[in-house]
Amino acid sequence: MTASTFSHPTLASTAWHGGSAVVRNVTLAVLGSLALWLSAKIQVPFYPVPMTMQTFVVLFIGMSFGWRLGAATVLLYLVEGAFGLPVFSGTPERGIGLAYLMGPTGGYLVGFVLAAGIVGALAQRGWDRNVFTTFAAMVIGNAVIYALGLLWLGTLIGWDKPVLYMGMTQFLLGDLTKILLASAALPLCWKMVKRDR
Repeated sequence: MTASTFSHPTLASTAWHGGSAVVRNVTLAVLGSLALWLSAKIQVPFYPVPMTMQTFVVLFIGMSFGWRLGAATVLLYLVEGAFGLPVFSGTPERGIGLAYLMGPTGGYLVGFVLAAGIVGALAQRGWDRNVFTTFAAMVIGNAVIYALGLLWLGTLIGWDKPVLYMGMTQFLLGDLTKILLASAALPLCWKMVKRDR
């Protein structure tokens, strides 16, 4: 792909367009990793299972930051967790560090990085400007997270177990809700940024 393929500026670079790009990117990556940490710890009562806002934040970061910075931000979050910081959902109670990353949710966490990069690339093609293309990008991002997550989960616990239920179907309603929220929020953020310029 050529540089012109990603010709649309990101929401983050448009909102914060002055000063050093390095300072901006480092600051956004650190703040994004903190947002991911917080989103993993907050559980929202929901049906049929409580949900965190983590996939919302992963995909929102990807689409707001673009593919490089979005993926790097999520990767920074995983590195923090790999070094033993209790940044993941259920830590430190369910383990920390590399042991947690190799556990049942490891595939989903790796999927976060890939999904942030993919939706970031779509955003840099202009998919984050209206509700319908934002919705489509978020669905694609969620599908990537589920694909890697289920592949790892099934390999780890065995395909004779109810892998789809354990790792996907009970979370679909919550993920749809988060996708709808993001689909409304991103175009609204664009309108606000353009109004302030």
